[in-house]
Amino acid sequence: MTATQTPERDRQSNEAARQADKPWLIRTYAGHSTAKASNELYRGNLAKGQTGLSVAFDLPTQTGYDSDHILARGEVGKVGVPVCHLGDMRALFDAIPLEQMNTSMTINATAPWLLSLYIAVAEEQGADVSKLQGTVQNDLIKEYLSRGTYICPPKPSLKLIGDVAEYCYTNVPKWNPMNVCSYHLQEAGATPEQELAFALATATAVLDELKTRVPAEDFPTLVGRISFFVNAGIRFVTEMCKMRAFVDLWDEICRDRYGVEDPKYRRFRYGVQVNSLGLTEQQPENNVYRILIEMLAVTLSKKARARAVQLPAWNEALGLPRPWDQQWSMRMQQIMAYETDLLEFDDLFDGNPAVDAKVEVLKEGARAELANIDSMGGAVEAIEYMKGRLVDSNADRLNRIERGETVVVGVNKFTHGEPSPLMDADGGIMTVDPAMEQDQIDRLTAWRDERNDGAVRAALADLRAAAAEGRNVMPASIACAKAGVTTGEWAAQMRAVFGEYRGPTGVSRSVSNKTEGLEDLREAVNLVSDKLGKRLRFLVGKPGLDGHSNGAEQIAFRARDCGMEIDYEGIRLTPEQIVEAAREGAHVVGLSILSGSHIPLVEDLMQRMRAEGLAHVPVIVGGIIPDEDAKRLKAMGVAQVYTPKDFELNTIMRDIVTLADPASVAAE
Repeated sequence: MTATQTPERDRQSNEAARQADKPWLIRTYAGHSTAKASNELYRGNLAKGQTGLSVAFDLPTQTGYDSDHILARGEVGKVGVPVCHLGDMRALFDAIPLEQMNTSMTINATAPWLLSLYIAVAEEQGADVSKLQGTVQNDLIKEYLSRGTYICPPKPSLKLIGDVAEYCYTNVPKWNPMNVCSYHLQEAGATPEQELAFALATATAVLDELKTRVPAEDFPTLVGRISFFVNAGIRFVTEMCKMRAFVDLWDEICRDRYGVEDPKYRRFRYGVQVNSLGLTEQQPENNVYRILIEMLAVTLSKKARARAVQLPAWNEALGLPRPWDQQWSMRMQQIMAYETDLLEFDDLFDGNPAVDAKVEVLKEGARAELANIDSMGGAVEAIEYMKGRLVDSNADRLNRIERGETVVVGVNKFTHGEPSPLMDADGGIMTVDPAMEQDQIDRLTAWRDERNDGAVRAALADLRAAAAEGRNVMPASIACAKAGVTTGEWAAQMRAVFGEYRGPTGVSRSVSNKTEGLEDLREAVNLVSDKLGKRLRFLVGKPGLDGHSNGAEQIAFRARDCGMEIDYEGIRLTPEQIVEAAREGAHVVGLSILSGSHIPLVEDLMQRMRAEGLAHVPVIVGGIIPDEDAKRLKAMGVAQVYTPKDFELNTIMRDIVTLADPASVAAE
């Protein structure tokens, strides 16, 4: 025995170990290229100590298109795994026993379909479906506000959320059928009060939908299955207080609004991915510290501790993380959970006056915003209002960074530094082989050729009838999964019955009250407009399926405030539609693409611009674009390429004015 060891100390240590809380579920958000490649990644991560799965689907899968659809071009396997049919889902979970797994699927508009495929695979494995554990995000309201992977209008989408919840309550009782997602609200610029209020308003809209679907005595149990997926930013004390406010407000709503008496059904159950918005392309190694600090907000307070944590990788502002990058983030969680003594203590902040005061301020602000939304008729009726508030809040956030009021290390302060040794020969990221898309399409074609067409037609007919008649679509969807129906075919039935939807952009044509400091730019726009003989017209387009519209919205917002005439119709446009809009007199075209599909989409657009006699109209492109890709874009004729490091919007505005100036064109 050493001098520092005593029997009493050993006894205390052993007692603490026995009483320690269980660690949260440790996940990484993962999926890319193909189902087979993603399965290898999942099995590797599980072998490294990951305790749950978090599946990232590609944009065609999220928006209900097969890999060979025209809108899927360049998007297949880029931001997640493509799942077109039962064979893909089977390959995705090969040799992973689903009855023993806790799986989170970040899927919304196609959530009933992906859950149906998951259930079908579990049945093939011989699993007891009633024992399946996991979550489908299934939050369409936040899609209209911040992420953009919606398909149908709000009311039928709410009905589909209810279908999943009702089915799971009866058949898959351990499954979380809906994950109210405030994560993307913060990514879109939400203040803590807005994040609280908009998420809770979404939850009440869903609970109002569910209340009539089960007997009154069973409703509390259904409430207890609703979970949340939140964000934690760099202001970790405020973020920790926000989580405690979430706990209190959810308990209050469940008790007072819905009469849920049992505290266990009022428990705020949430998973988290910490903030990706604040990850920087400049000095990216600093992101490791940001991620660790942000994790503290959701682990330090036992009262408000996350049940599942997934962390981004240090290089996500640059591109797709490699397996080692994901491992590094996982090790961060494991060190916190297994090496520290965090889980041995009760809540560290109970009774802290500073914490209590901040929590009350956040709750008061959230209650006021909730009352405002309720006065409009609830979250569905308030979608346009909430979208506008988010765009305004994000503009305020960017203004503070540009003015230096909010310090971002390596971006607007302490910018001088050494090159990162983490940026090795592969650019510090993983790239997806372009040939993979055709490989996926070939497998999809083979799948269609080999299935029973009669069974597919019958299953689709029943699915369409179920949707049209107001029946729960889950049984028919599971039957479709087993018959070999594809993702695009399932979604086509939803579109046929419920229609499609284009959400609000949050960018009005009226100038805002944020024009202070823009006087020089407004004068420059006026001068160039005089030379052009009409108001400088700037077309902002988002080709492809990328729904991350924050950057496009802020560019359009600032251009409008600088006095330009803006043309911005929102997300999910084809290159053909953007070129058609450019024919109406655009002086500059700006494209925003954050999904990694910039090369094929821009190539298509530039060819169409030349064919339409619009080669003289300058095109600028923004996105997460590696240097080599930027060179390729400029070789295609793109005038300027911007990445997240180009955070000074006024510099971009000056470039647009210069590009539109006839004198500049003549000089060239």
